[in-house]
Order: sequence, then C-alpha cells, then structure tokens
Amino acid sequence: MNTEQDTAAFYKRLKKSLKKDTTWPAGYLYKFIVPASNEKIAEIEAIFDGTNAEIKTRDSSKGTYTSLSIKVTMKSPDAVIEKYKKVSKVEGVISL
Repeated sequence: MNTEQDTAAFYKRLKKSLKKDTTWPAGYLYKFIVPASNEKIAEIEAIFDGTNAEIKTRDSSKGTYTSLSIKVTMKSPDAVIEKYKKVSKVEGVISL
C-alpha cells in the first residue's frame, strides 16, 4: 500500500470515529510538531486565522522542535480533516 492510500484510509477512519463519538459543532484539539522555525509556526497559525483558536507553543528541550496545541471549535468532521490536510502541506510537520 502506498502513502496516498494510507493517508486516505487514515482520514476515512478519523471521519468515521469523529462522527460516531462527537456531537457537532464541537471543540477539537490539534497537536503538531514542527522544526523550530518561526516561519513554519506562522504557516500553521495562518491556517487557523479567523477561527478563534487557542494556540499554545512549546519548544523542545534542545530547541530543535516546537509543539503546537491548537484548541478550536469545529463545525464537522470534514472541517477537522480539511485543517489536517492544509497543515500537512507545511514542510516537516508531524501531526499527532
């Protein structure tokens, strides 16, 4: 199986789980790790502009990575997945 199929399967499972376990709209917590770079952090923050998201950052002990916790109210499972897809285009990002 290739990564494109893996990614599609992941999003399908996530959507099913979110539909089953959550009443929408609902709060959702995103967690990402990026190489410590103000530009990369700004790219991710820009994806959540206008959403009233609460964004917290924390540098790793060696300062090479930054974790972002983003708490935001989302309208639907599709909206959650849409943000994941946008963030995945930021180079070096890891979604948790």
